[in-house]
Amino acid sequence: MQSPPRLTDGFGRHIHYLRLSVTDRCDFRCTYCMAEDMEFLPRAQVLSIEELALVAEAFTRLGVNTIRLTGGEPLVRRGLVTLCKKISALPNLRSLAMTTNGARLGLMGAELRRAGVNRINISLDSLREDRFKALTRFGALDKVLAGIDVAREAGFDGIKINSVVLRHHNLDEVKDLARFALERNLDISFIEEMPLGHIQSHQREQEFVSSEELRKVLSEEWALSPSAHESGGPSRYWQAAGFDARIGFISPHSQNFCDSCNRVRVTAEGRLLLCLGNEHSVDLRRVLRAPNIPHPVEALMEAIVDAMHIKPERHTFSERDAPQIVRFMNATGG
Repeated sequence: MQSPPRLTDGFGRHIHYLRLSVTDRCDFRCTYCMAEDMEFLPRAQVLSIEELALVAEAFTRLGVNTIRLTGGEPLVRRGLVTLCKKISALPNLRSLAMTTNGARLGLMGAELRRAGVNRINISLDSLREDRFKALTRFGALDKVLAGIDVAREAGFDGIKINSVVLRHHNLDEVKDLARFALERNLDISFIEEMPLGHIQSHQREQEFVSSEELRKVLSEEWALSPSAHESGGPSRYWQAAGFDARIGFISPHSQNFCDSCNRVRVTAEGRLLLCLGNEHSVDLRRVLRAPNIPHPVEALMEAIVDAMHIKPERHTFSERDAPQIVRFMNATGG
């Protein structure tokens, strides 16, 4: 079998990782992610399941071997399991992953595994019910914890906990969160808050906690040593003595990962974002919905290759409290 081509940007970086958003909608309203009173896209503007599958096919034919389904919250999207089956059957795909808030995993975890999803990231920012409710606005901690249990039983190749740390909201819980993950043999990544969208719930500058500070806090509890583990994403991992699971840090501010960027994002409305922290983009929905298009996958492939010329070298997260990007994270695609 002939090897697929390599998708390379103007800086020689090989792009093999697609984060594909299936919806901008979510059943939570996490304070760092979106406003409480959100306006979501009209459904006609969101890519259909068939269109999403065509986008995934185009990328895999260009050498992308890892696809992560994101949102919003992907588990609220109708037809998600059908989409997973379509994508997992694509040749050359090595991993179909998903990022979720976990609230619906109790109902869907086993079905997703059967549909071909092999890795799951679950957002969990607090183990205190009252605090979890305040951070997510609408979330129920017991449903998320139950979803984690179901995911563990379903036999995914990998399950990882993601925690965004805010100084006055959950910094005092990082040891508890790490212990929760390590004792269940789950990796965990602590994430510096990203300045996407205008929020009113807190001042980002006052809430910022660097990965270095977090490592110092966690080192009070565990001996940490650098790990060579690579997940394909931006986490840099450390091994906690006495555990097989790892602690990761995602540091868009203090130690950005732009030089090794291997990923692009497609939003739920079909916008190909070339960088998390820039507005460089290409409208793939326009390509998909052009009249009388005989070969949509080939047309998408051409547009994707051309887009690599405008992928920037790095993001511009220079000011933590005044975002350069006004779109919220749910509109970005995870």
